[in-house]
Amino acid sequence: MNEESRAVDCIVCGEICVDIPVRTVDRTRPLVELHTGHVDPIRPGTGGIVPNCTMAMARLGLKTSAFGCVGNDLWGRFLRQRLNDEHVDTSHLVTVDGLPSSVTVIVGGEDGEHTFLFYAGASQRFNRSIIERRIDIFEGCQYALFGYYALMPELENELPDVFRQVRDSGCKVALDTAGGGGAMTPLDRILPHVDIYVPSLTEARSQTEQEDPLSMIEAYRRYAPGALLGVKMGEKGALLSTAGGEWISIDPVTAPGPVVDTTGAGDCFYAGLITGLIHGLSIADAGRLGAAAGACSVTQIGATTALEDFATLKRLAQI
Repeated sequence: MNEESRAVDCIVCGEICVDIPVRTVDRTRPLVELHTGHVDPIRPGTGGIVPNCTMAMARLGLKTSAFGCVGNDLWGRFLRQRLNDEHVDTSHLVTVDGLPSSVTVIVGGEDGEHTFLFYAGASQRFNRSIIERRIDIFEGCQYALFGYYALMPELENELPDVFRQVRDSGCKVALDTAGGGGAMTPLDRILPHVDIYVPSLTEARSQTEQEDPLSMIEAYRRYAPGALLGVKMGEKGALLSTAGGEWISIDPVTAPGPVVDTTGAGDCFYAGLITGLIHGLSIADAGRLGAAAGACSVTQIGATTALEDFATLKRLAQI
Protein backbone atom coordinates (compact mmCIF):
# COMPACT_ATOMS: atom_id res chain seq x y z
CA MET A 1 0.00 0.00 0.00
CA ASN A 2 1.47 3.37 -0.94
CA GLU A 3 1.71 6.34 1.42
CA GLU A 4 -1.24 8.16 -0.10
CA SER A 5 -3.67 5.25 0.24
CA ARG A 6 -2.49 4.07 3.66
CA ALA A 7 -5.17 4.35 6.37
CA VAL A 8 -4.63 6.80 9.22
CA ASP A 9 -2.54 5.28 12.00
CA CYS A 10 -3.87 7.53 14.75
CA ILE A 11 -6.47 10.29 14.90
CA VAL A 12 -6.04 12.59 17.90
CA CYS A 13 -9.18 14.24 19.22
CA GLY A 14 -9.91 17.06 21.64
CA GLU A 15 -7.83 19.92 23.00
CA ILE A 16 -6.07 22.15 20.48
CA CYS A 17 -4.71 25.59 21.30
CA VAL A 18 -2.02 28.15 20.66
CA ASP A 19 0.76 28.15 23.25
CA ILE A 20 2.51 31.41 24.04
CA PRO A 21 5.55 30.69 26.23
CA VAL A 22 6.80 33.53 28.42
CA ARG A 23 10.17 32.75 29.99
CA THR A 24 11.85 33.32 32.36
CA VAL A 25 9.76 34.95 35.10
CA ASP A 26 10.47 35.14 38.83
CA ARG A 27 7.49 33.15 40.09
CA THR A 28 8.47 33.67 43.72
CA ARG A 29 7.24 37.28 43.58
CA PRO A 30 3.57 38.30 43.46
CA LEU A 31 2.63 39.50 39.99
CA VAL A 32 1.51 42.86 41.40
CA GLU A 33 5.14 43.56 42.34
CA LEU A 34 6.36 42.89 38.82
CA HIS A 35 5.71 46.13 36.94
CA THR A 36 8.21 45.43 34.16
CA GLY A 37 10.21 42.34 33.37
CA HIS A 38 12.56 41.15 30.66
CA VAL A 39 11.83 37.74 29.14
CA ASP A 40 13.21 35.49 26.44
CA PRO A 41 11.97 35.88 22.85
CA ILE A 42 8.27 35.04 22.64
CA ARG A 43 7.53 32.55 19.87
CA PRO A 44 3.94 31.28 19.64
CA GLY A 45 3.56 27.57 19.14
CA THR A 46 0.94 24.86 19.29
CA GLY A 47 -0.39 23.15 22.38
CA GLY A 48 -2.91 20.62 23.60
CA ILE A 49 -3.05 16.92 22.90
CA VAL A 50 -4.08 17.30 19.26
CA PRO A 51 -1.00 19.17 18.01
CA ASN A 52 1.39 17.65 20.55
CA CYS A 53 0.59 14.04 19.68
CA THR A 54 -0.20 14.30 15.96
CA MET A 55 3.01 16.25 15.32
CA ALA A 56 5.08 13.89 17.47
CA MET A 57 3.71 10.80 15.72
CA ALA A 58 4.16 12.40 12.31
CA ARG A 59 7.82 13.05 13.17
CA LEU A 60 8.05 9.34 13.99
CA GLY A 61 6.67 8.35 10.60
CA LEU A 62 2.99 7.73 11.33
CA LYS A 63 0.08 9.02 9.30
CA THR A 64 -1.93 11.18 11.72
CA SER A 65 -5.09 13.23 11.65
CA ALA A 66 -6.26 16.11 13.87
CA PHE A 67 -9.87 16.27 15.09
CA GLY A 68 -10.93 19.27 17.17
CA CYS A 69 -12.33 22.80 17.06
CA VAL A 70 -10.61 26.08 16.18
CA GLY A 71 -11.90 29.60 15.70
CA ASN A 72 -12.35 31.43 12.44
CA ASP A 73 -9.50 33.78 13.31
CA LEU A 74 -5.77 34.39 12.93
CA TRP A 75 -4.91 31.79 15.58
CA GLY A 76 -7.13 29.20 13.90
CA ARG A 77 -5.29 29.70 10.63
CA PHE A 78 -1.97 29.56 12.49
CA LEU A 79 -2.89 26.19 14.01
CA ARG A 80 -3.93 24.72 10.67
CA GLN A 81 -0.74 25.91 9.02
CA ARG A 82 1.54 24.55 11.73
CA LEU A 83 -0.14 21.15 11.57
CA ASN A 84 0.01 21.10 7.77
CA ASP A 85 3.71 22.00 7.93
CA GLU A 86 4.25 18.88 10.04
CA HIS A 87 2.35 16.67 7.54
CA VAL A 88 -0.68 16.22 9.79
CA ASP A 89 -4.07 15.81 8.12
CA THR A 90 -6.26 18.80 9.12
CA SER A 91 -9.31 17.96 7.04
CA HIS A 92 -11.29 17.04 10.17
CA LEU A 93 -10.63 20.26 12.08
CA VAL A 94 -13.91 22.08 12.71
CA THR A 95 -14.09 25.87 12.46
CA VAL A 96 -16.35 27.47 15.07
CA ASP A 97 -17.64 30.83 13.86
CA GLY A 98 -18.00 33.60 16.42
CA LEU A 99 -15.66 32.08 19.01
CA PRO A 100 -11.89 32.70 19.13
CA SER A 101 -9.42 29.86 19.09
CA SER A 102 -8.13 28.54 22.39
CA VAL A 103 -4.93 30.17 23.69
CA THR A 104 -2.67 29.35 26.63
CA VAL A 105 0.04 31.63 28.01
CA ILE A 106 2.72 29.54 29.73
CA VAL A 107 4.64 31.53 32.33
CA GLY A 108 7.90 29.70 33.01
CA GLY A 109 9.92 30.24 36.15
CA GLU A 110 13.62 29.87 36.81
CA ASP A 111 12.79 26.69 38.73
CA GLY A 112 11.47 25.04 35.58
CA GLU A 113 7.88 25.10 36.82
CA HIS A 114 4.99 26.78 34.99
CA THR A 115 1.85 28.80 35.52
CA PHE A 116 -0.80 28.37 32.81
CA LEU A 117 -3.13 31.24 31.88
CA PHE A 118 -5.68 30.10 29.35
CA TYR A 119 -8.72 31.09 27.34
CA ALA A 120 -10.80 27.96 26.70
CA GLY A 121 -12.26 29.24 23.43
CA ALA A 122 -13.37 27.17 20.45
CA SER A 123 -11.66 23.97 21.56
CA GLN A 124 -14.22 23.57 24.34
CA ARG A 125 -16.99 23.25 21.74
CA PHE A 126 -15.77 19.78 20.78
CA ASN A 127 -18.77 17.62 21.68
CA ARG A 128 -20.70 14.43 21.00
CA SER A 129 -22.70 15.90 18.13
CA ILE A 130 -19.54 16.94 16.26
CA ILE A 131 -18.04 13.48 16.71
CA GLU A 132 -21.15 11.52 15.75
CA ARG A 133 -21.63 13.53 12.55
CA ARG A 134 -18.17 12.33 11.52
CA ILE A 135 -18.09 8.88 13.13
CA ASP A 136 -17.10 7.30 9.83
CA ILE A 137 -13.65 8.94 10.01
CA PHE A 138 -12.62 6.35 12.60
CA GLU A 139 -13.09 3.48 10.16
CA GLY A 140 -9.68 2.35 9.02
CA CYS A 141 -7.88 4.11 11.90
CA GLN A 142 -5.82 1.92 14.19
CA TYR A 143 -6.04 4.23 17.22
CA ALA A 144 -8.03 7.24 18.37
CA LEU A 145 -6.43 9.22 21.20
CA PHE A 146 -8.76 11.56 23.12
CA GLY A 147 -7.83 14.29 25.58
CA TYR A 148 -8.06 15.66 27.96
CA TYR A 149 -10.22 14.02 30.61
CA ALA A 150 -11.01 16.66 33.28
CA LEU A 151 -10.92 19.40 30.62
CA MET A 152 -13.84 18.39 28.34
CA PRO A 153 -16.93 19.62 30.20
CA GLU A 154 -19.27 19.29 27.20
CA LEU A 155 -18.15 15.77 26.39
CA GLU A 156 -17.08 13.74 29.43
CA ASN A 157 -20.52 12.42 30.41
CA GLU A 158 -21.05 11.39 26.79
CA LEU A 159 -17.74 9.57 26.35
CA PRO A 160 -19.01 6.05 27.21
CA ASP A 161 -21.43 6.16 24.27
CA VAL A 162 -18.95 7.96 22.02
CA PHE A 163 -16.15 5.48 22.73
CA ARG A 164 -18.50 2.56 22.16
CA GLN A 165 -19.24 3.87 18.68
CA VAL A 166 -15.57 4.51 17.92
CA ARG A 167 -14.60 0.98 18.96
CA ASP A 168 -17.50 -0.46 16.95
CA SER A 169 -15.76 0.98 13.89
CA GLY A 170 -12.73 -1.20 14.63
CA CYS A 171 -10.62 1.62 16.07
CA LYS A 172 -8.91 1.27 19.46
CA VAL A 173 -9.40 4.08 21.99
CA ALA A 174 -6.76 5.72 24.18
CA LEU A 175 -7.53 8.44 26.72
CA ASP A 176 -5.27 11.04 28.29
CA THR A 177 -5.83 13.33 31.27
CA ALA A 178 -4.86 16.87 32.29
CA GLY A 179 -6.04 19.65 34.58
CA GLY A 180 -4.89 17.85 37.72
CA GLY A 181 -6.82 14.69 36.85
CA GLY A 182 -10.26 15.42 38.22
CA ALA A 183 -12.20 12.66 39.96
CA MET A 184 -13.05 9.01 39.33
CA THR A 185 -16.56 10.07 38.30
CA PRO A 186 -17.43 9.91 35.40
CA LEU A 187 -14.12 8.18 34.58
CA ASP A 188 -15.50 4.98 36.11
CA ARG A 189 -18.14 4.88 33.35
CA ILE A 190 -15.63 5.75 30.62
CA LEU A 191 -12.87 3.24 31.38
CA PRO A 192 -14.82 0.11 30.32
CA HIS A 193 -14.71 1.50 26.76
CA VAL A 194 -10.99 2.38 26.72
CA ASP A 195 -8.08 0.29 25.40
CA ILE A 196 -5.21 2.41 26.79
CA TYR A 197 -5.14 4.71 29.81
CA VAL A 198 -1.88 6.03 31.32
CA PRO A 199 -2.32 9.18 33.46
CA SER A 200 0.44 10.91 35.39
CA LEU A 201 1.14 10.11 39.03
CA THR A 202 -0.49 13.38 40.15
CA GLU A 203 -3.58 12.77 38.03
CA ALA A 204 -3.88 9.16 39.18
CA ARG A 205 -3.60 10.23 42.82
CA SER A 206 -6.46 12.72 42.36
CA GLN A 207 -8.66 10.14 40.63
CA THR A 208 -8.04 7.07 42.77
CA GLU A 209 -7.08 8.65 46.13
CA GLN A 210 -4.24 6.12 46.25
CA GLU A 211 -0.54 6.85 46.82
CA ASP A 212 1.08 3.76 45.33
CA PRO A 213 1.17 3.36 41.50
CA LEU A 214 0.33 -0.34 41.73
CA SER A 215 -2.74 0.44 43.86
CA MET A 216 -3.72 3.20 41.42
CA ILE A 217 -3.64 0.80 38.49
CA GLU A 218 -5.58 -1.82 40.44
CA ALA A 219 -8.27 0.82 41.09
CA TYR A 220 -8.55 1.45 37.34
CA ARG A 221 -8.50 -2.28 36.57
CA ARG A 222 -11.85 -2.73 38.31
CA TYR A 223 -13.44 -0.70 35.52
CA ALA A 224 -11.16 -1.63 32.60
CA PRO A 225 -10.36 -5.34 32.87
CA GLY A 226 -9.08 -5.63 29.30
CA ALA A 227 -7.12 -2.38 28.91
CA LEU A 228 -3.45 -1.49 28.88
CA LEU A 229 -3.20 0.64 32.01
CA GLY A 230 -0.37 2.55 33.62
CA VAL A 231 0.96 5.53 35.48
CA LYS A 232 3.56 7.99 34.20
CA MET A 233 6.03 8.84 36.96
CA GLY A 234 8.21 11.51 35.36
CA GLU A 235 11.87 11.10 36.29
CA LYS A 236 11.08 7.66 37.75
CA GLY A 237 9.79 6.28 34.45
CA ALA A 238 6.41 4.57 34.24
CA LEU A 239 4.53 1.48 35.38
CA LEU A 240 2.34 -0.37 32.88
CA SER A 241 -0.03 -3.29 33.33
CA THR A 242 -1.61 -5.60 30.75
CA ALA A 243 -5.01 -7.18 30.90
CA GLY A 244 -3.33 -10.44 31.91
CA GLY A 245 -2.06 -8.91 35.14
CA GLU A 246 1.53 -8.51 33.97
CA TRP A 247 3.38 -5.58 35.56
CA ILE A 248 5.92 -3.82 33.33
CA SER A 249 8.31 -1.31 34.84
CA ILE A 250 9.57 1.28 32.36
CA ASP A 251 12.88 2.77 33.42
CA PRO A 252 13.41 6.47 32.77
CA VAL A 253 15.42 7.52 29.73
CA THR A 254 18.11 10.14 30.27
CA ALA A 255 17.33 13.35 28.40
CA PRO A 256 19.81 13.90 25.53
CA GLY A 257 20.52 17.44 26.72
CA PRO A 258 19.72 19.97 29.45
CA VAL A 259 16.10 20.11 30.60
CA VAL A 260 14.59 23.30 29.17
CA ASP A 261 10.80 22.87 29.10
CA THR A 262 8.70 20.00 30.48
CA THR A 263 5.43 21.16 28.88
CA GLY A 264 3.97 18.38 26.75
CA ALA A 265 6.36 15.63 27.86
CA GLY A 266 3.43 13.46 28.97
CA ASP A 267 1.78 13.84 25.57
CA CYS A 268 5.03 12.80 23.89
CA PHE A 269 5.15 9.69 26.10
CA TYR A 270 1.71 8.75 24.78
CA ALA A 271 2.80 9.46 21.20
CA GLY A 272 5.86 7.25 21.59
CA LEU A 273 3.89 4.46 23.28
CA ILE A 274 1.24 4.31 20.56
CA THR A 275 3.87 4.60 17.82
CA GLY A 276 5.69 1.63 19.29
CA LEU A 277 2.52 -0.46 19.45
CA ILE A 278 1.65 0.40 15.83
CA HIS A 279 5.16 -0.71 14.81
CA GLY A 280 4.58 -4.04 16.51
CA LEU A 281 6.93 -3.53 19.45
CA SER A 282 6.30 -5.31 22.72
CA ILE A 283 4.51 -3.31 25.39
CA ALA A 284 7.80 -2.99 27.30
CA ASP A 285 9.66 -1.64 24.26
CA ALA A 286 6.74 0.62 23.29
CA GLY A 287 6.78 2.02 26.82
CA ARG A 288 10.51 2.55 26.54
CA LEU A 289 9.96 4.42 23.26
CA GLY A 290 7.40 6.59 25.05
CA ALA A 291 9.91 7.34 27.80
CA ALA A 292 12.49 8.32 25.18
CA ALA A 293 10.00 10.64 23.45
CA GLY A 294 9.26 12.34 26.75
CA ALA A 295 12.97 12.66 27.48
CA CYS A 296 13.61 14.31 24.09
CA SER A 297 10.66 16.63 24.52
CA VAL A 298 12.06 18.41 27.58
CA THR A 299 15.29 19.52 25.90
CA GLN A 300 13.72 22.34 23.86
CA ILE A 301 10.80 24.75 24.19
CA GLY A 302 7.64 23.18 22.76
CA ALA A 303 6.48 19.59 23.12
CA THR A 304 7.70 18.30 19.76
CA THR A 305 10.54 20.66 18.82
CA ALA A 306 13.31 18.26 19.81
CA LEU A 307 11.78 15.07 18.38
CA GLU A 308 13.45 13.59 15.31
CA ASP A 309 12.64 10.33 13.52
CA PHE A 310 11.70 6.81 14.63
CA ALA A 311 15.19 5.36 14.17
CA THR A 312 16.78 8.12 16.26
CA LEU A 313 14.24 7.63 19.04
CA LYS A 314 14.79 3.86 19.03
CA ARG A 315 18.52 4.41 19.53
CA LEU A 316 17.85 6.72 22.47
CA ALA A 317 15.46 4.14 23.93
CA GLN A 318 18.09 1.41 23.36
CA ILE A 319 15.62 -0.99 21.78
